Amino acid sequence: MSEKLDIADLTALNAIAAGSNRKNPRIVAAGIGGKLMGTKSLVEVTAEQLTEDLNNKKNLTLAERDELEKLKYEKVKHISEQPWTLSNWYKHINWLNAILVVFLPAYGIYQASKYVPDYKTLILGFTMYVMSGLSITAGYHRGWAHKAYEMTLPVKLFFALFGAGSIQGSIKWWSHGHRIHHRYTDTKKDPYDAKQGFWYSHMGWMLTIPNPKHRARADISDLISDPVVKFQHKHYLSLVIFMAFILPSLIAGLGWGDYWGGFIYAGILRSFVIQQATFCVNSLAHWIGTQPFDDRRTPRDHPLTALVTFGEGYHNFHHEFPSDYRNALKWYQYDPTKVTIWVLSKLGLAYNLRTFSQNAIDQGVFQQQQKKLNQQKLKLQWGSDVNSLPVWDRAEFNEKAKKDGLILIGGIIHNVKSFIKEHPGGQALIRASLGKDATEAFNGAVYAHSNAGHNLLANMRVAVLRDSEPVENTFAAQQEYLDKLKLWN
Repeated sequence: MSEKLDIADLTALNAIAAGSNRKNPRIVAAGIGGKLMGTKSLVEVTAEQLTEDLNNKKNLTLAERDELEKLKYEKVKHISEQPWTLSNWYKHINWLNAILVVFLPAYGIYQASKYVPDYKTLILGFTMYVMSGLSITAGYHRGWAHKAYEMTLPVKLFFALFGAGSIQGSIKWWSHGHRIHHRYTDTKKDPYDAKQGFWYSHMGWMLTIPNPKHRARADISDLISDPVVKFQHKHYLSLVIFMAFILPSLIAGLGWGDYWGGFIYAGILRSFVIQQATFCVNSLAHWIGTQPFDDRRTPRDHPLTALVTFGEGYHNFHHEFPSDYRNALKWYQYDPTKVTIWVLSKLGLAYNLRTFSQNAIDQGVFQQQQKKLNQQKLKLQWGSDVNSLPVWDRAEFNEKAKKDGLILIGGIIHNVKSFIKEHPGGQALIRASLGKDATEAFNGAVYAHSNAGHNLLANMRVAVLRDSEPVENTFAAQQEYLDKLKLWN
């Protein structure tokens, strides 16, 4: 009796993937800093719960799963499952996030309409926009969330400070949510699930209270052990206020006397533009563009998205090869984040830049192209399958041949009656072959037919001759025949 193979323990694997298989020290932010743009209920779940859900619902229909969920929340319905009404609408809104990404930018736009800044302030705003934007894409995203390369301490500190000034959450919170996004892409556990619509994936997910039923977790033990991540999360609120508002105000004020312009343009409006650019990665990059590597999920590649997101718009590639420090592969594709990381490596400030092999990338491209070709092939008529054709004896073939316009080629009977007048070689050639085995003539003894000729012939199949060896691939048979002719000659 053969030994049984051990089955992988789903609970243990879920625990590893969720990072709940070990005791991790908590990083507690001062005040409300760690909760900025974060939602605790999204990440509170155990590996045991994940496995139990899988086991209990594996063989259930969608309707039965829905019914189980209804029973689960029958006594107390979460606000996210309640309809919006005049009496509860305010409970659906994540007010902290609404203030940070809607009301504060609206105030900045209003003040900007009344105030003209010094041109130096605009230069400052753009400069801080670039530094803060790259801190999110090169630091938060490719550095911490995906470990696509290693950063030295000065680079970590720079990205941590200017990343905080982008007002998008701490490194710990942002990277955790992004790892969950990759683990559960296009599912309800995806924090910014693109299948719920453009608006939801762009901003709606953070402006509304999420359903705890869809909470999830990813392993961030590496982030928790990073002293820069711990420091930034612990002092996040203070860093946001200083980096986003005080620093630009001081630079513009002490530099050329434009405190208010620094606060509005280099502070509020600059952080607003960066937020919207990052949100486009969650929405636009899942909405427009091509899918050269895989089309089973929503991520797409598009130069427009890359332009507004510091190169993050080649998102289909990124989701297939997430730990590659590049998003754009071609030299002409816009990816300043890739260039920044490469330059940092040349300066000795970054190292261990990770890339997937070109073979793995080319395999993805080939498989996607093959998939599209297969889909296109299904839309075309390729003739009846030989195994599905009726079998005729020689007498039946001889009886019907002249009247129905039948020719035998490769053991398969073809009805060529409607094609006699259209044959490029002339009617006489076809008529002279009716009721006969024209295999050798078709394969090159008279005409070496083109690929189109073989395709046309395949769509004329009507039967198989009994006791013959039918040749379905007539093109290969023709090539074999022509090769023999070359040997004879």
